[in-house]
Amino acid sequence: MSNFDNPLKNIRIASPCSANWDEMYGNERKRFCGDCKLNVYNLSGMSRKEAEDLIRNSESRLCVRFYRRPDGSILTQDCPVGWAKIKQRVSAAATAIFSLLIGLFSGIFFVSVFARPERNAVMGTIPVTPTATPVPTPEYQHTMGAVAYSIPEQQPTVGQPVEIKGKVARPTQK
Repeated sequence: MSNFDNPLKNIRIASPCSANWDEMYGNERKRFCGDCKLNVYNLSGMSRKEAEDLIRNSESRLCVRFYRRPDGSILTQDCPVGWAKIKQRVSAAATAIFSLLIGLFSGIFFVSVFARPERNAVMGTIPVTPTATPVPTPEYQHTMGAVAYSIPEQQPTVGQPVEIKGKVARPTQK
């Protein structure tokens, strides 16, 4: 009895048709085949309940079109792991890629807007204009010779006389 619970599990195609779906007249659910003079029903374009009702209520020859997954089950329009899931994944990937590109380009834009401008170094000679009265350069005289000085024997204190070469001097107070 379990074999007849789901008619989609028992679909077998005896001889596959070579007619082109795109050349038939109709919509995405049902098209008319001019070769076999039958309506061809797209089970993958229907919900699971609609596809099961169509198979149960057919009395004569039934021509169908469907996609079968690797596990053998038939893909229907409302299948959560079928086309809807694929569309959802593609949509999520496209959104992520679009967001990444927008972020990249807006980052490049803000860097170019708020970047500091380059400071161009200018190289060359500076023209010098002569002044009306030239500024005289001071002339310095060089003095050369040995330094002569004497070191006192004891450090003087404030108010004590110091004798240097016969002259008496008083240290100044700080």
